[in-house]
Amino acid sequence: MTKAVIFDLDGTLLNTSDDLGGALNHVLRIHNKPTVSKSEYSPAISNGVKALLEVGFGEELQNYDVETLRQQVLDSYAKNIAVHSHCFEGIAELLQKLKSMNVSVGIMTNKPGFLTRPLLQQIPDLANIEVVVCGDTLKVAKPHPEPLLLAAEQLGVEPTQCIYVGDAQRDIEAAHAAQMRSVSALWGFIPSLEDAISWGAELNLEHPIDIISHI
Repeated sequence: MTKAVIFDLDGTLLNTSDDLGGALNHVLRIHNKPTVSKSEYSPAISNGVKALLEVGFGEELQNYDVETLRQQVLDSYAKNIAVHSHCFEGIAELLQKLKSMNVSVGIMTNKPGFLTRPLLQQIPDLANIEVVVCGDTLKVAKPHPEPLLLAAEQLGVEPTQCIYVGDAQRDIEAAHAAQMRSVSALWGFIPSLEDAISWGAELNLEHPIDIISHI
C-alpha cells in the first residue's frame, strides 16, 4: 500500500527551465559567448549546472575554470530564482488529491538547500511541504539511496510504501536502490521518451494526475 509520494523538484514538480536557462545565458554574455535557446538548455536542466555549462560552452568549457563558471551561474540564479518558475500543469491538482487520500508528500532533490528552500517559499502550492531533503542534506546525493531513505523516515513510512517520481535516470536508480516504486515523469525535462523508458521505471507517466490510479 502506498502511503507517501516523494518528488524530485526541477523537471518534476517545477518547470524551472527559464530561470536556470536565464542564469546560464547571463554567464555566457559575461564571457562574450552566444546565448542558447530554451530547446537547447531545457534537456540539461535536471542534470545540474555542469550539464548546463556543457551546453553553453561546448568544447570550449575545458578552457575555463568550471567551478568559477558554476558559481557565477548559481549567483545569477539565486538572485532570480522564481521569476518564471511554476508548477507543471496538473501538479496542484495531484497534490490536493493526495492530501484528500491521506497520502503523505515529500521532496527529495539534488538541488542544494540554499536554493531549494527560498524557491519553495515562492511557490504557493509547494510552500507547505514539510519534508524536504536537499542535495546537501547528507554527504551523499542521488543516485545514492540514502537521501530517499531519510525522506521516508521523516515521513514516518517504510521505503516500500513510497513512490518516487523523477525525470532523470539517477532518480529511477535511487528509487530502485531504496526499494521504492519508481515513476518516470514524462512531462518533465526528459531528453527523449526512448531514454526515459530505458531507465527501467515501474511506471512511465505522461501527466502528474496519472499517479493517482497507481496508488
